[in-house]
Amino acid sequence: MSKSAGASDLLFTGSDWTFDTLSRTYDAIKEVALDDLGLDCYPNQLEIISSEQMLDAYSSNGMPLIYQHWSFGKHFVYEEYLYRKGRRGLAYEIVINSNPCIAYLMEENTMALQALVIAHASFGHNHFFKNNYLFRQWTDASAILDYMEFAKGYVSRCEERYGFAAVESILDAAHTLMDQAVFRYRRPPRISSAKEQARVRERLEYEEKIFSDLWRTLPQPRQSEDTTEAEMEAQERKKALNLPEENLLYFLEKNSLILEPWEREILRIVRVVAQYFYPQRQTKVMNEGCATFVHYTIMNMLFDRGKISEGHLLEMLHSHSNVVFQPGFDDPRFSGLNPYAIGFAMMQDIERICTKPTAEDRDWFPEFAGNGDWRGTLLDAWANHRDESFLLQYLSPALIRKMRLFALDDESKEKHYQVASIHNERGYEKIRSSLARSYDIGMNQPNIQVVDVDLLGNRHLRLQHTARDGIVLSESTRDATLRHVRRLWGYDVSLVGVDAEFGNVLYETSTDKFAG
Repeated sequence: MSKSAGASDLLFTGSDWTFDTLSRTYDAIKEVALDDLGLDCYPNQLEIISSEQMLDAYSSNGMPLIYQHWSFGKHFVYEEYLYRKGRRGLAYEIVINSNPCIAYLMEENTMALQALVIAHASFGHNHFFKNNYLFRQWTDASAILDYMEFAKGYVSRCEERYGFAAVESILDAAHTLMDQAVFRYRRPPRISSAKEQARVRERLEYEEKIFSDLWRTLPQPRQSEDTTEAEMEAQERKKALNLPEENLLYFLEKNSLILEPWEREILRIVRVVAQYFYPQRQTKVMNEGCATFVHYTIMNMLFDRGKISEGHLLEMLHSHSNVVFQPGFDDPRFSGLNPYAIGFAMMQDIERICTKPTAEDRDWFPEFAGNGDWRGTLLDAWANHRDESFLLQYLSPALIRKMRLFALDDESKEKHYQVASIHNERGYEKIRSSLARSYDIGMNQPNIQVVDVDLLGNRHLRLQHTARDGIVLSESTRDATLRHVRRLWGYDVSLVGVDAEFGNVLYETSTDKFAG
């Protein structure tokens, strides 16, 4: 220890915690986080919960308020089974991107662990939520809890009025399409609980009277033998409907001819929830890396100042090591790169490059190598990147060697893998690009869009899947999902798979083959 600490200097001495100890430790952590690291956070709210409540929070995506659905219960039973059998531990904490930022701490945690997770969640994650550009653009931390309260109450009232089975049916269909229910390229509207209540009242009062009759009174389309004229009509139709549309639930909510107003509102609720979690899916490495680096740095600073004993620091480091453990590729526990491990390693590597750069670092990172300002460099990276761009710009050759990363070519027509990139100048670029691309949601999730629908004709909804690298959708899950789309649309739905590179059709399917 750099300072000899007496018992009176320590924030805590035993394993048990009290609210006074938590408060004193929180204040010390806050001082380091704000004054030494320069973090900018929402106000914090700490909630102490039991292990069963933590399991319950798992099952509902960590939200304290959310509507009921059987999938949450199924998730709860599964997690509880693994936990009781000792095959899976529980998270030390769950943190919610809200204002104030809510962190759930398990009451079973020791005081040392409580300190660790306060630094991790209430300051690391909190700072990232408040400052990263994706969260600033795509979420509204001040409104999400009020909206969730509104959503829970609305779904509950629908169950009372229309029946549990009817509500469950619409939720099942909406949940199936959650991955295709986000705006990726344009900013969604801000949510407001008060505005939602007023808008719902307006929808319930007026839409029931005018929506269905409007479509029944529209004239039938003029039949034309002229192909050019037909194409022009199709272009006008697509322009009027803003096609193609990537957000399937949004399109169905706005344009389905069969949905009742309350069903449209439930679709909106599900897609708002999907949109809320969208930035978290794009920043897993950065978010966890930021929080892990923050807790590691704060705990060591408190130890250096004599606020934490050696024993408690070792306990924290043991938990920290478990979190950032990365099994080798030939380890039975290997399931891919641990986002905590690679995120934390990159944050530490940036600190090293800023303070003790090598000649190689100066060649690769001339803009910040040796600038001495690792705090400012990290704060800038946390604010302005997502996983893909962060890896592409900050993953160093030194860290590639340290983590023994290499790239493989996996061709379905070949019997064996081929090592495509190793640790050389060209290989570093390829490894970094390949790893960054693997964190691009656009590359890993199906690109399915609404491309056409003739509302004045047979109302056939046409979807297109742009397949990358010739990878098509699983037939069983594809057809099952199309049934849910038809349930929401009310008429036949077709899906065509098109190769992204050559534009040729890979497959076609339609609900008319299994209608009824």
